[in-house]
Amino acid sequence: MKHFVSPFNQAVDLKFPEKITIYDTTLRDGEQTPGVCLRTAEKLKIARKLDELRIHQIEAGFPVVSNEEKRSVTTIANEGLDANILALCRTKKEDIDTALDCNVDGIITFLGTSALHLKHKLKVNQEDALNICMNAIEHAKDHGLFVAFSAEDATRTDLNFLKSVYKKAEVYGADRVHIADTVGAISPQGMDYLVRELKKEINIEIALHCHNDFGMALTNSVAGLLAGASAVSTTVNGIGERAGNTSLEELVMTLLLIYGVDMDFNIEVFYELSQMVEELTNMKVPENKPIVGRNVFRHESGIHVDAVIEEPLTYEPFLPELIGHQRQIVLGKHSGCRAVKAKLDECGIAVSKDELCKIVGKVKEKREEGKYINDKVFNEIVRSVRGPFEF
Repeated sequence: MKHFVSPFNQAVDLKFPEKITIYDTTLRDGEQTPGVCLRTAEKLKIARKLDELRIHQIEAGFPVVSNEEKRSVTTIANEGLDANILALCRTKKEDIDTALDCNVDGIITFLGTSALHLKHKLKVNQEDALNICMNAIEHAKDHGLFVAFSAEDATRTDLNFLKSVYKKAEVYGADRVHIADTVGAISPQGMDYLVRELKKEINIEIALHCHNDFGMALTNSVAGLLAGASAVSTTVNGIGERAGNTSLEELVMTLLLIYGVDMDFNIEVFYELSQMVEELTNMKVPENKPIVGRNVFRHESGIHVDAVIEEPLTYEPFLPELIGHQRQIVLGKHSGCRAVKAKLDECGIAVSKDELCKIVGKVKEKREEGKYINDKVFNEIVRSVRGPFEF
């Protein structure tokens, strides 16, 4: 695996959990992005690709939402994938029974625990909320399901109440509790403190469901893992409500290359998975999106291109082939002779040094006139300098 990240990373003594679980919620929270609606065939296609990645758990959907959603979750659950299939449920018996009908391996059941949610959304007090949650957990465990309980808006919940909810969830047999940073309102330092405080009180797995409203979902996830959490919720391309969720590809590659935590994922499928989700959700991946953005391995500046042609790791932390991506040299205002010559060599065109300089000059001129230097424009430039030729 050819990559080169900062050697100072290894100078810091950090301890991650021995086993980390990634549960991907592209098909649930990702689909809750306004305007996104995935049909059964589309969900199954993404689920298969996630399984090819060797993801640990797939949150396949929220089956009580509609008949089509229930059909989608059932289809994925019966596909024979290696990943465990989870369904989202409210803390309602009918939701859990619907999930059972889908033949899933487990559920994530949730209830808002912050004063904001209890007062303005649920209109119940803390004691009633506690009873509602435990009844749901008990019902699911009675039917042999893996049960994760998620405290919605956990990061804005009174700490003592949050501890009591999670402690009681453990007593009632929950397999995992989730810290939902529902509006991305916690800092990495706050996440570190919260997880460490909870670890003093409970002995079951803690998971992190981070939103990216302040651009800190990835950092908060890493901070939580270092504090003792051992599971993280992700979405492909970081999609999801509002600013989205922790990006699957960013988290996995950060853990692998920056922190040296190898979870044995088949990372070669990342770019293909990213493009698939982009196409099926009609949510364009930003050009500068970390890891899978189209610009991550595109180079135009002459200084950069010269170095990249000699040794790609001068301006890339890892080679694009590692995730199924590819490098692209872009011609434009900042291009130098070496970049243009590389393009000419690619086309099998030999030119003199004087012709090369003229072509470089014309490339810069055309780009500054507003033209994108695609193959057609480059063809025209070369013809104008050296006459007709065959590409």
